[in-house]
Amino acid sequence: MLPTEPIPTALLLATIGVLMTLSVLFSRASGRIGVPVALLFLFIGMAAGSEGLGGLAFDDYALAFRLGTVALALILFDGGLNTPLSAVMRAIKPAAVLATFGVVGTAGMVAWAATLLGFGWPEALLLGAVVSSTDAAAVFSVLRGSGLSLKRRVSVTLELESGLNDPMAVILTIALTGALLGVGPGLGWSLVGLVATQLTIGLVLGVAIGYAAAGLLARTRLQAGGLYPVLTLAIAFLAFSVPTLMFGSGFLSVYVAAVVIGNAKLPYRGGIVRVHDAIAWFSQIMMFLVLGMLVFPRQLIEVAGAGLALALFLAFVARPLVTLICLAPFRYPMREMVYVGWVGLRGAVPIILATYPILAQAPGAQRIFNVVFFIVVVNALVPGGTVRWVTRWFDLESREPPPPPAVLEINSTQLLRGDLHSFYVDPAVAVAGMPISQVPFPPGSSILLIVRGDDLIAPKGSTILEPGDHVYLFAPPEEEGFLRLMFGRPQSE
Repeated sequence: MLPTEPIPTALLLATIGVLMTLSVLFSRASGRIGVPVALLFLFIGMAAGSEGLGGLAFDDYALAFRLGTVALALILFDGGLNTPLSAVMRAIKPAAVLATFGVVGTAGMVAWAATLLGFGWPEALLLGAVVSSTDAAAVFSVLRGSGLSLKRRVSVTLELESGLNDPMAVILTIALTGALLGVGPGLGWSLVGLVATQLTIGLVLGVAIGYAAAGLLARTRLQAGGLYPVLTLAIAFLAFSVPTLMFGSGFLSVYVAAVVIGNAKLPYRGGIVRVHDAIAWFSQIMMFLVLGMLVFPRQLIEVAGAGLALALFLAFVARPLVTLICLAPFRYPMREMVYVGWVGLRGAVPIILATYPILAQAPGAQRIFNVVFFIVVVNALVPGGTVRWVTRWFDLESREPPPPPAVLEINSTQLLRGDLHSFYVDPAVAVAGMPISQVPFPPGSSILLIVRGDDLIAPKGSTILEPGDHVYLFAPPEEEGFLRLMFGRPQSE
């Protein structure tokens, strides 16, 4: 008998290729209609599922949970790599309060509302825990697609909160699933101790792994640049798995480790960042496609009433109220607190967490999954569809200069002494309107390229630095301070 391969493999790859192509192409519409791009991936997965046009039968919750866990860890690692330490120091306190007390408060309020709709307290608390964390990927996919840029304090708070609040939601979901089954620490002080222990282990090991990995990357000389992203991918897996095996929070650890690594001096930095950005997008697409295929639309009709009510309660009452309480001590303006509360969109994390009670065979788990899915979709559509309008209405668009239309990078497998910086020539800076020959550059610094609109200009002595130019300069560390006096703050900060 002849083997059937490679036909089944080819069919599988063809299916995946078609779904991913459709996901990427339809993502272009995200900015125009104001819907998070990840939600489009979810709808495509539903259309390909057993009750959709594709008719692909899929109900493997264990596989979906594992794929979702890996995807989330890689997305958090990518987010950490792109988080400047200055941003962490600026907003760590309010973000940490939102990521802990905010998650608990949101879970409690949603649970209370769920009991009014007929849920028992154990199921209601589990439902609240599952939908308690936000998803910055959904928020910023709308902002990027809309061409909006948030003010720094607001964007940093949202980004840090999303990177830090997933571990809390995961811990609560696992603990409350155990309580629903009559096992685990229960809902008293033992749960508080469990949360504190897991977060502490995750934080400590994340910092330790991050510094160890940064030292390893700085000292390792690999023959090919493409091996560096392979090494950082291995580090991401270790940063998640080691703390998890030691009963800590792997999700917190992988994010913290990536923040430490991303703020260190790295060889082949540009290649590492680009590869992990692509991995994060691939993970997000695959995660939402798989989760969409898990859903049976006819089952959603049965929970539409409860799902719609809880989604609106979460968007209009629970999230905004908890945000106001958490941010008030930090003296945020009212419009910023209201905005952070409004755009706390839910993404794939609640759907992934909702598969855990099903795997544990908890009573009412399927109903909770369907309600969670409905809440995520409605919550993403209602606040998500108004993000562009709300950002402008609250006047929270950033006054920062636009990013350069062309990017110049130096990639090296060696750690080089000196950095390449991009500066925006604001009309108020000292060098605006000045020929390059008259700019008093330090001896080790030089302009490498000028980006003016759609033109790339080779710098010469007679070239005048016009307002609106993006200037790429190379400088050794000891001369960066002097260049800031002339050109302002680099755009990478």
